[in-house]
Amino acid sequence: MPRSIASPDAETLALRALGFLAADSARIEPFLAATGLGPETLRAAANEPGFLVAVLDHLLGNESLLLEFVGNLSLNPEIIGQAREILAGPHHGGDA
Repeated sequence: MPRSIASPDAETLALRALGFLAADSARIEPFLAATGLGPETLRAAANEPGFLVAVLDHLLGNESLLLEFVGNLSLNPEIIGQAREILAGPHHGGDA
């Protein structure tokens, strides 16, 4: 069973993922295009709720990128999904 991840670790992992994307224009440009952000607004957006979830969603949506990232850190790819769930918070149904 893969080890579980704590909330501060999930945030750190997402920030590392952002750094991984930003380190290479071939990795960051598709992310910026998908989010509608520009390089000048990236830092401000990083403080917005849900931004780190979007970073992890981007990795989870691209298997080769995901495997490259987790391979660099010697992590199980499942940890990215766990971190995403933690950062997204509890799901609330639309029935109120």
